[in-house]
Amino acid sequence: MVSKVKRAPIKSIKDLRSNRRWRRKTPIKNAVSASSAVFASIHRRITKLFSKLARLSGTHKNTTSYKILKKTTTSDFESLDTIRRTLVFDDNNDTNHHAPLLLPPSLSGRKTVFLDLDETLIHSKASPPPERFDFVVRPVIDGERMDFYVLKRPGVDEFLEALAAKYEVVVFTAALKEYASMVLDRLDQNRLISHRFYRDSCRNVDGKLVKDLSQMGRDLKRVVIVDDNPNSFANQPENAILIRPFIDDVFDRELWKLKSFFDGCDCYDDMRDAVKHHSTLQQKLC
Repeated sequence: MVSKVKRAPIKSIKDLRSNRRWRRKTPIKNAVSASSAVFASIHRRITKLFSKLARLSGTHKNTTSYKILKKTTTSDFESLDTIRRTLVFDDNNDTNHHAPLLLPPSLSGRKTVFLDLDETLIHSKASPPPERFDFVVRPVIDGERMDFYVLKRPGVDEFLEALAAKYEVVVFTAALKEYASMVLDRLDQNRLISHRFYRDSCRNVDGKLVKDLSQMGRDLKRVVIVDDNPNSFANQPENAILIRPFIDDVFDRELWKLKSFFDGCDCYDDMRDAVKHHSTLQQKLC
């Protein structure tokens, strides 16, 4: 009797192909395949972030009043900065860690005074025109031309002239450049102001615009900032003189008081000591 030889079951074509693929994948090829998947995932994430960045950079906000122009506390700046930190894989929340110095090196060796603009040197009002104003500027903001009626603070011309004779004068404002540059062109026709900085040079900290003097390339011992908003100098309060906001008081004498203060600072090596002495005197007078 002839015995039957058992034959192995015939595998399907799908199983054969699967086995061949498994045999061809060496450990090296498996590693390369896994790496390719990781790189593809990273590429997709970066592409998505750049797309979001492009959308944010093209976003425009409608400006409908002067209050929005000067006192806006939220903007796309914080979101853009978050994306920047994500793209460079920076987990440090300190946005100043690698920030560049904004001011060029000082050639005069003078001490530096940073001045706010609105409610410190001038007051500005949008249409309708107020009863009193010195000049009008008409910037184009988000494609819309706006009228701003500017009233100079009493003594501002004399103050700038006296300050520029002894100090490096820098205007640092949280206002938009489109508006503030026109105001300064009219206010500083004698070019007494050495440098100008606008909203884009401020830091957004918890929704507040902060003027960080540590990024200005100046020794903080030789720096003073004058501002009507305490939030502006939150990082360096020891360098700051808080001035009373100006609206339309024709009897305002704050700039004459400041002129006397700066005239008497020659004896101070550290301007923070001068500011501290000034603040003490002001508290006693109050």
